[in-house]
Amino acid sequence: MVVGYVPGNEHMARCSASGRAVEVVREFEEGCSTSIGRLRQVVDAMAVEMNAGLASEGGSKLKMLLTFIDSLPDGKEMGTYYSIDLGATSLRVLRVELGGTRSMILRHQVESQPILPYLMTGTAEELFDFIAMTLQNFVEKVEGLEHTSDLRRELAFTFSFPVRQISVSSGILIRWTKGFAIEDAIGKDVARCLEEAMSKRGLNMRVTALVNDTVGSLALGHYHDEDAVAAVVIGTGTNACYVERTEAIIKSQGLLTNSGGMVINMEWGSFWSSHLPRTSYDISLDDESPNQNDQGFEKMISGMYLGDIVRRVLHRIAQESDIFGDAARCLAVPFMLRTPLMAAMHEDDSPDLREVARILRGNLDIQDIPLRARRIVVRVCDIVTRRAAMLAAAGIVGILKKIGRDGSDGVSTGRTESKSRRTVIAMEGGLYVSYGLFREYLNEALVEILGEEIAQNVVLRTCEDGSGIGAALLAASLSSNQ
Repeated sequence: MVVGYVPGNEHMARCSASGRAVEVVREFEEGCSTSIGRLRQVVDAMAVEMNAGLASEGGSKLKMLLTFIDSLPDGKEMGTYYSIDLGATSLRVLRVELGGTRSMILRHQVESQPILPYLMTGTAEELFDFIAMTLQNFVEKVEGLEHTSDLRRELAFTFSFPVRQISVSSGILIRWTKGFAIEDAIGKDVARCLEEAMSKRGLNMRVTALVNDTVGSLALGHYHDEDAVAAVVIGTGTNACYVERTEAIIKSQGLLTNSGGMVINMEWGSFWSSHLPRTSYDISLDDESPNQNDQGFEKMISGMYLGDIVRRVLHRIAQESDIFGDAARCLAVPFMLRTPLMAAMHEDDSPDLREVARILRGNLDIQDIPLRARRIVVRVCDIVTRRAAMLAAAGIVGILKKIGRDGSDGVSTGRTESKSRRTVIAMEGGLYVSYGLFREYLNEALVEILGEEIAQNVVLRTCEDGSGIGAALLAASLSSNQ
């Protein structure tokens, strides 16, 4: 017998390691606690911050940006309209034909072009000439002989970068995000830049609407259902917008609209409250991010970050136990575990969790992981996803509270909407649309916070392509109102 060796010590060590892993998960779960009481505190905080953001510029973490859109598509729009969607890696151009009967999109055509790296760091003239050229080629292709330069077309420009909106069709670029760094475009009206580029190419088009993707989602939702009053996008990033009474926009006193309302772009990814259940893993993620102390809500609920929160917890477990073998090195790389992979592991319903094993082996180089460890991985995925979905639900109820649709009769806002009034929220984004368990948890939390009687009048309606089709619908409704 080896000196110092006691039979059974290896088994005890394995149990101890497994126990420590379970303890780390339990501590994390406690830190992520989203009790109904806490969720209602988040609801109240969201409504308070919305009011503060409407009262004064810089009065809240929520920017509460005016869009100058005071009416939404109602299904009566007719004609042919175009939209451009400038994304992080591609440019999409769309043509939409409308038939003038509710929800009658007769036809829509779309084309996508990759944005080459040199365009993202070059000059404004190069970028906007590329956009105008892509649009020109598309128009000539889809219209053919029908195309005439005598007929001016209305165009919506989906530009999901920070802008200071001046009117419904113009806005000054504040800064670039998503890898763009075109210095000479900052401070310019991006709609005018596009119109100048189109004019040089002989395109008889006018930018009727300058919008972001969330506003496009609301337009699309309202086109299909007139009870749509808000839109929420939960994908790689997250944002929300809603229709607010003009008189409640205190920071723009004297603002008049024909409808008495205006769409407000909340930029809700930057929402923050001490009631949000923040853990040490969230703090380290924020500390290491390029936008530290910003986008706090987004970092807890959006697809960009959920996978990395899971990775951070698994890395801690790997450091403090041997349940993952020698995996600490693999798990130390930031964003090594992307959210789609996390979702695939979470939704693995095979008895031996073989999809979990396949992903850990193929993407994180973690070999021969025992079943008990795979179960721990799924548990961590569940904790992160459940927290994100429940916080997103609380954010949605915060909007409902602000506009008096949460069943509280709008006591805090001066509104007295009927408790039984039907309310539709347009939902878009890959996390909500494609991740079944996330969507299930969000819907459950909505019922839990609102109560069944109120929740049955709140409809979450999935939209597809608000940034393209929705934007074109806005161009249609705005041009018909002029």
